[in-house]
Amino acid sequence: MVTKTRNITNKPNTSYVMLIAGAAALGGFLFGFDTAVINGAVSALQTTFNASSGMTGFAVSSALLGSALGAFMAGAIADRQGRIKTMIVASILFTLSAIGSGIAIGIWDFIFWRALGGIAVGIASVIAPAYIAEVAPAHLRGRLGSLQQMAIVVGIFIALLCDYFIALGAGGSAEGAFWFRIPAWRWMFWSEIPPAVLYGVAALMIPESPRYLVAQGQNQEAAKVLAKVLGGDVNAKVQEISQTVLMERKPQFSDLLSRGGGLLPIVWVGMGLSILQQFVGINVIFYYSSILWRSVGFSEKNSLLITAITGVVNIVTTFIAIATVDKFGRKPLLLLGSIGMTITLGTLAGVFGNAAIDPITGNPTLPGSSGIIALFAANLYVVFFGFSWGPIVWVLLGEIFNNKIRAAALSVAASIQWIANFLVSTTFPPLLKTFGLGAAYGLYTLAAAISIFFVALLVKETKGKELEEM
Repeated sequence: MVTKTRNITNKPNTSYVMLIAGAAALGGFLFGFDTAVINGAVSALQTTFNASSGMTGFAVSSALLGSALGAFMAGAIADRQGRIKTMIVASILFTLSAIGSGIAIGIWDFIFWRALGGIAVGIASVIAPAYIAEVAPAHLRGRLGSLQQMAIVVGIFIALLCDYFIALGAGGSAEGAFWFRIPAWRWMFWSEIPPAVLYGVAALMIPESPRYLVAQGQNQEAAKVLAKVLGGDVNAKVQEISQTVLMERKPQFSDLLSRGGGLLPIVWVGMGLSILQQFVGINVIFYYSSILWRSVGFSEKNSLLITAITGVVNIVTTFIAIATVDKFGRKPLLLLGSIGMTITLGTLAGVFGNAAIDPITGNPTLPGSSGIIALFAANLYVVFFGFSWGPIVWVLLGEIFNNKIRAAALSVAASIQWIANFLVSTTFPPLLKTFGLGAAYGLYTLAAAISIFFVALLVKETKGKELEEM
């Protein structure tokens, strides 16, 4: 039975909206932190557990399989238990994973703890953009949706910074002893515990999504939230939401199917955005960059420093997206990013493909200007990704699906994204060993080129539209 709402009017509180969106985006921070913190520990893990390159790649990527599972489950959990309880579950899993990864005694139990954290990452990757899209006014939704990516890149940067300083305190190596003579790489994972706990505390302090409340028949509570975030007479807004949210039953994955039995076209678009975001190889930079730069002659210490600087570049360029997404729209930024990534990745493919091979180590060498060109191209690539495909994909995934299918469709799109991430991350070490960096970056260049046509032909602009219009 639908409850009636009193005529609640109020002025919108932009600061309040930003506050609750920021709290939800802490899930994005942990998403970035959890996936990047392993960067500084890769070599130490390989040595400590005597793992092969293939097993090392799987250990790094195991969290991504968990992420695919977590993303797939998140929509159902969020629709049954609410957005806030789902965030709290993710916070608990993040905390357990951080503790367990640091106390691992073998490669397989390490993989288990990383996969558990991956489930939390998958949940956070779905719930944060969904919640932000559902509480943000249309004219702010692009900027607030970009907070998710900002939180992710800040999380990546802080993780890389923690790796750098922990390794520095252990003599410049992740294998060295840090506090209490415990290896530095273990402290790298434990550094995630404080933000994981903070995420759970923050989730307890923000309101439930008004669209979830309407779906539960709690119209009065929804109106109170809407009065703060939208202002004005929220009665009509509650009724509008009621008409677009399926009240009789919980959303199901069958809702994603068309009458012909296949997936709805918009679901395919969401999946395509997710796949291409990963196939351009961005996470190779953040998961393996310390190994990558060591392979071309930089020390472990300097490789970690270069990686941290790349994280700063990613943060700065995400600010560009936040400042422009609601002004220029989603599609133009995606197109510009795709073109820029194609050029910079092509440059990297050319530089590494033509690099001489060290006969002793088997690694490419980039003497003189070649190394400078590679560093410049890699960071410029991050710039183009950082203001386009990084934040804009998450904004679109929170927007393009209507209320009826949003949670389920976001789960599918995010799951596909993590599977694509897993494929890229797992195949990079064998690609590096067998075919070299030139071939790997050639594949990422091809994906970036495909993304140009994908956006031009299939992606529609959503700037300024209410979710009920989707």
